[in-house]
Amino acid sequence: MLSLPNYLARLYSEQIMIKILILPRALIACMAFISGFCIMTIEMLGARILSPYFGGSLSVWGSIITIFMLALALGYLLGGRLSTRTPSGVTYALFFIGAALFSVPIILFADIIMNPIMINIEDARYGSLFASIFLFFIPTSILGMISPYSVRLMVDKEEHSGHMAGLLYFISTLGSALGTLGTSFYFVLWYEVNQILWGSVLSLMLAGFVILFFDKFLKAA
Repeated sequence: MLSLPNYLARLYSEQIMIKILILPRALIACMAFISGFCIMTIEMLGARILSPYFGGSLSVWGSIITIFMLALALGYLLGGRLSTRTPSGVTYALFFIGAALFSVPIILFADIIMNPIMINIEDARYGSLFASIFLFFIPTSILGMISPYSVRLMVDKEEHSGHMAGLLYFISTLGSALGTLGTSFYFVLWYEVNQILWGSVLSLMLAGFVILFFDKFLKAA
C-alpha cells in the first residue's frame, strides 16, 4: 500500500507525463487539420486554374479528383513506410515545407505548364489530366505523407494505435471539409485564386517551422 507522500509523488509524476504527451499530440493534431485543410483548398481551386484552358466540364473535375486521389494514395504509402523508421520531428517538418515549396509552381508557372499541353493535346479530358499531373501530383503526394507519419508520432503504445489513427483521420477529414467549405463559400469571393494559394503555401511553411521549433516535444510523444 502506498503511503500518502508516495501516492502524491506518483500522481504528480503521472500529471507531468500527461502534460509532456498532450502538447505534442495537440500540435500534431493541429498539423493534421492544417494539411487536410490545405489539400482541399488546393483541390477546390484546381478547377479555377484549369478552366481557362480546358473548360469547367465534369471531365475536368474528374481529372483533378483522379490525380488528387492517386497522389494521396502514393503519399499514404510512402508516409507509412517512412514512419516505420525512427520518427523525427525534422522529417515531419520537411513534409510541410516540401509541400509548400512544390506548390509554388502552381502559382508562378501554371500558364507556362498548361499552354503547351493545351496546344499539343486537343482533347480537354486528357489535357486536363496531364495538366493536373504536372501541377498537383507532387505537392499532394507530399501532403498525403503527413497523416500516416502523424499517427506514428502520436502513438506511444501499440494498443493506442487504432484510437490515435481514428482520431487523426477524423481531425484531418474535418480540416478537409472546412477547407472545402471555406474555399468554395468564402475565399473565392474575397480573394484572387493566387492569393488563396499563397495563403496555403505560407500556412504550410509556418507549420513546418513551428514543428522544427517544437521538435524536442515531438520526440517525447
